[in-house]
Amino acid sequence: MLGHKRVLLGVTGGIAAYKAAELASRLVKEGAEVQVVMTEAACRFVSPLTFAALTGHPVLTDMFPASGEVTHIETASRAEVVAVVPATANFIAKMTMGMADDLLTAIILATSAPVVVAPAMNCQMYAKPVVQENLYKLRQRGVTVIEPGVGRLACGAEGPGRLADLDLILAHMALACSPRRDLGGKRVLVTAGGTREPLDPVRYVGNRSSGKMGYAMAQAAVERGAEVTLVSTVQHLPVPPMVTEVKVETAAEMLDVVLDRFPETDIVVKAAAVADYRPAETVNRKLKRGTGDLVITLQPNPDILAELGRRKTHQVLVGFAAETEDIVQNAAEKMRRKGVDMIVANDVTAPGAGFGADTNIVTVITADGRVEELPCLPKIVVAHKIYDLLTCTNQQ
Repeated sequence: MLGHKRVLLGVTGGIAAYKAAELASRLVKEGAEVQVVMTEAACRFVSPLTFAALTGHPVLTDMFPASGEVTHIETASRAEVVAVVPATANFIAKMTMGMADDLLTAIILATSAPVVVAPAMNCQMYAKPVVQENLYKLRQRGVTVIEPGVGRLACGAEGPGRLADLDLILAHMALACSPRRDLGGKRVLVTAGGTREPLDPVRYVGNRSSGKMGYAMAQAAVERGAEVTLVSTVQHLPVPPMVTEVKVETAAEMLDVVLDRFPETDIVVKAAAVADYRPAETVNRKLKRGTGDLVITLQPNPDILAELGRRKTHQVLVGFAAETEDIVQNAAEKMRRKGVDMIVANDVTAPGAGFGADTNIVTVITADGRVEELPCLPKIVVAHKIYDLLTCTNQQ
């Protein structure tokens, strides 16, 4: 989301300034054009040369350069998002008062770009009423303030005040400059991964779903402004920032969680590959290898998507269909049978579209009969295109 964006990274004088160097590096790797502006105090913690080497651009520090250019106006007008990382208590106070006594404060006053602030300071300083009042005022003016993390600080104290996780900062920056905010105020519930139905303490009945498409759907919804809950069986994927995750294992557990949250949900994206059957009997000891055949009796699992289709009132349901033949016909029949508003079908045998791939090739079918075929794309791009079609359909 930050690729090709013009990012202004402001660095102020706190010990967490060294983490801003890693942030600058990650922004460059994402394809952003990064201009770093440092306060005089920040230069005492990290050399401007470090940021210049990481970004490929000279660091700006001087309000009155020898060239005579009006640096703060030109720099402010170019920025598409401004992030102050870290933001000290002193700098936050100056922002609140509207001061412009150095280059960074002047740029913030002059820019029309969204501003993101990541405070980092001693926990006693952070807790002071005046600091909290200043942060409240900044939020009221439209500044995105990222709550600091809790833990051991450089001074040895324990508590809130350490710089927020860089993934969270990047997510807030992407959100601040995202042109698509069409899911703002919506509650989205996404299911992801393949369920595991236990046979004994060692073995289970499952499938090959990696959960990557579901996680992409959750991330894309957050980027578009939604409040997202991710009900997941996955253990190996990082949870997208600002997403609330609920871990489950079986289809029955997933059903309980989804039904509990369904009344307050606006959009449900059922990307999980739920096992259709489970062992009729689960034993509490490992089944030993024998000399003959092992016969396992399976019984049907609850059909979560169909149950949601029966219960829905205002909710929009998006289903997924992993197929191997007659893709559109089978998916359209599943959509009609289960009462969903949109279904996303893919041929899991196609190169670039199978389980575990980072890309997908899908056909999106809507309840009004539209069929949209998408080429092979990264799953996060596929996710955004699905939401594009969903919001377009709901507006008609």
